[in-house]
Amino acid sequence: MSDAIPAGGTVHWIGTGLSTGSGLRVVADRAGRLLVWGRTDTKAERCLARLGLTGRAAVRAYDLARLAGELRTGDIVVSMLPASEHPALLRLCVERNAHFACSSYVSEEIVAEAPAATKAGLVVLTEAGLDPGIDHLFADLLVARGREVVGEGPATVEFTSYCGGVPAESNEFRYRFSWAPRGVLNALRAPARYLDGDAEQVVDLPWTATRSLVLGGETFEAYPNRDSLPYLTQYAFPVDWRARVFVRGTLRLDGWLRAWEDVFATVRTGDGDRIAALADELAARYPTTDADRDRVVLAVGLDIEGANGAGWRGEYVLDTVGDAEESAMARCVSLPLAYGITEILAGRVPAGLRQAAQGAEDARRWLEFLSTNGVDWRFDEQHGTG
Repeated sequence: MSDAIPAGGTVHWIGTGLSTGSGLRVVADRAGRLLVWGRTDTKAERCLARLGLTGRAAVRAYDLARLAGELRTGDIVVSMLPASEHPALLRLCVERNAHFACSSYVSEEIVAEAPAATKAGLVVLTEAGLDPGIDHLFADLLVARGREVVGEGPATVEFTSYCGGVPAESNEFRYRFSWAPRGVLNALRAPARYLDGDAEQVVDLPWTATRSLVLGGETFEAYPNRDSLPYLTQYAFPVDWRARVFVRGTLRLDGWLRAWEDVFATVRTGDGDRIAALADELAARYPTTDADRDRVVLAVGLDIEGANGAGWRGEYVLDTVGDAEESAMARCVSLPLAYGITEILAGRVPAGLRQAAQGAEDARRWLEFLSTNGVDWRFDEQHGTG
């Protein structure tokens, strides 16, 4: 990858929704100039007030053309908008020689734009939130530790990564919306691909593959999410490790499957108007309020059985609850993204497309930052023989 255009110190944070949290404070501390773009000036001002940042950033009503007029070479554009908005933003960044960062999954459209960004000397940081994001950090460290303990020789491995935002206190719906209900429902229509029992599995409606998952004595429900298989390459398993199970998925409270039976009936129809109407109904019936608290649970595990009889299992678990200051989801999404932005500002990120950290050493630095800023987790490992 080529050297990146030096960051000029100006950061444009676009979007003030549920995932904007204390990471914005970190950016305000590190950036020479911060502009927060909301749906309206008032929404941007309210976001700053909520985070105690009034007067520390300029506010703007978001409009792509207006943003184009303000972008300068070396600026950083941070998108907290829906993923469908990212390709247009990235194209604008390439036109204006600005870096781009988001917490969303890499899409085909982003991949298509990445070569032009790389050629221009621009950083395209993606998957730098909670899931995807912190899960990648845990995976990199698990693979590195597995190499140390079992080695790189022939082995059979099982890898699982499950994450979910749930209510801190259970409710009848067994869920708390931490992003737009329409997005949640549409995600249930996205097919999932993963490995299970030595075979590739594809499920069109991912919740139909829901299974029980016990963490720390508590039972959850978990189902596969999106396409897990490209991450076999990203996580750099040794060539002699054979993955018997490899799945990245979503975690829900026990009882969620039954509580959502009526929702699934509508999602199955694929009728966009009916799904949109249901999303509005659910938003009204189960609103996110300042009084309730959310909980984020992320569990990433790697189990290795070596051909020489050596065995090892490692697992990272993040389990945190929101407070009056910010939700757990906002904290866990915005802080890793903020760290990535500070790395771009410091000139430590090469040009090109990247997904959170690049390897175990980089992952350790990200996690050290997160720990310093109030995101905690536990790591457990077990050694054995086959």
